[in-house]
Amino acid sequence: MSPAEETQIAQSARNGWLLATPSLIILALAAVGPLLIVLVYSFLAPGEYGNVEWMFSIDGWRGILWTKDIFDEGKFILADAHLTIFWRSVKLSLMTTAFTFAVGFPTAWFIATRSPRSRTMWLFLITIPFWTNLLIRTFAINEVIRNEGLLNTILLKIGVITQPINMIYTDGAVFVGMTYVYLPLMVLPLFAAIDRFDMRLLEAAYDLYAGRWQVLRRVILPIVRPGIVAGSILVFVPALGAYVTPRILGGGKNMMIGNFIELQFGQGRDWPLGASLSILLLIVVTAALLLYVRITGRESAHG
Repeated sequence: MSPAEETQIAQSARNGWLLATPSLIILALAAVGPLLIVLVYSFLAPGEYGNVEWMFSIDGWRGILWTKDIFDEGKFILADAHLTIFWRSVKLSLMTTAFTFAVGFPTAWFIATRSPRSRTMWLFLITIPFWTNLLIRTFAINEVIRNEGLLNTILLKIGVITQPINMIYTDGAVFVGMTYVYLPLMVLPLFAAIDRFDMRLLEAAYDLYAGRWQVLRRVILPIVRPGIVAGSILVFVPALGAYVTPRILGGGKNMMIGNFIELQFGQGRDWPLGASLSILLLIVVTAALLLYVRITGRESAHG
């Protein structure tokens, strides 16, 4: 490469950075800036009536697992309620991810094996829920599963039950709501992975006397694993920080991390604890995304 060509490439690179500078500044101010403010707030002391006092304190981070004894303010005890909320959030997020995969995989396989014209119609039906606001969809689920809702009315009419099943304001209601809301986010990545699957591999596996479960376990799942991981991340991450669905279907008794964070900035008036919980949630989500990048990068490296 001649010196003139090298100079031209360097000049093009500098021009690219200059053109990207305004967008990078906006991104830093609009995304990184608020996160830095939340990070700083997590290391400050809580104000008496909300807000913060500008003095260094780790009470926010310590409050994640420990709380002050009401009989002795100098003594800290394990925050059982906080751990219960953490466990409920992780448990429901994992359950939602697993169930959406169990339902979404056969759904995606069905769509991917249809004719191109029929496939377009099925994909259209899958994306229809995204046309409606999340709040409206959650209220729709509420109307289905409440005591006087559609599900209990039908079961009472056909004589399956003699009194309404109390589902609303339980973990089960939150699980059903999140499964309904996030199911399309599992189906679409799975469909994209299955659509690229070479069906001749199935014929080869059956010719080698492989059973159905062997074909599924040793041929299909390893090849479509990037779609499985992508769908799991797309479901798990928003489910872990969900706010609207647990708030409506869980009421005030079955809150998750998102509701707990909002409570600290609202009625709890403990902004450092809310900021610490927010940063902790961000760390968990970032770890999940890094895991996804590592898995997909390994898949690319091995072809």
